[in-house]
Amino acid sequence: MKALISFYQSSIGKKWIVALTGVVLVGFVAGHMAGNLQVFLGQDAINLYAERLQSLGDLLWVIRGFLLLMIALHIATTVLLAVENAQARPQKYAVKTSVASTLGAKTMTVTGGIIIAFVVYHLLHFTAMSIHPEWKGWHDALGRHDVYSMVIVGFRDPLATLFYLIGVGLLCLHLSHGIQSFVQTLGGRTRNFAPLISAASPVIAGLIFLGYASIPVASLLHFINPIGH
Repeated sequence: MKALISFYQSSIGKKWIVALTGVVLVGFVAGHMAGNLQVFLGQDAINLYAERLQSLGDLLWVIRGFLLLMIALHIATTVLLAVENAQARPQKYAVKTSVASTLGAKTMTVTGGIIIAFVVYHLLHFTAMSIHPEWKGWHDALGRHDVYSMVIVGFRDPLATLFYLIGVGLLCLHLSHGIQSFVQTLGGRTRNFAPLISAASPVIAGLIFLGYASIPVASLLHFINPIGH
């Protein structure tokens, strides 16, 4: 136990925690997107997907708890690293240089804070349905919760869609640097693979943005429509 505490207290240990939790969270973001994109397959597909998730019962809450733990560890450890870095350089250099610094790298802390607010809103909007409690009573012809219509109607609100697009955009900006960062920490950014990783990470982040953004845009523009609501 003491070894784990000592490892976490070290700078290298914190970087590994940020990297490993980042891998888990990127995997969740990609998997969640794949599930959500089933809305384009129609009401039956997305509602069946949602029903199967709910059928996991207590296991679903275990998964949610694990993800919340990963988010908390990722945020807390990132903040600790930022504080340590600031304390290590108490005085600003007379000439500030930026080596291979991207917008994603420069705004990691800011985007991280906004992403937290976005995630909380998203959970209240579609998971807890606290903003629209009437959605809890929406069911399809088979008696399943009508996630299909709920999502589409939710994104018919231009302000909700705008906030969602901004949140997802910042998340993907965060990922564009985060992917490179955790690959480097875990030893995958070798001299041969560094250019490939630098080129691939913004492409991956961009594809994730397009995947998530396609749903609210299609809903707002009436490319997909609710059924019976």
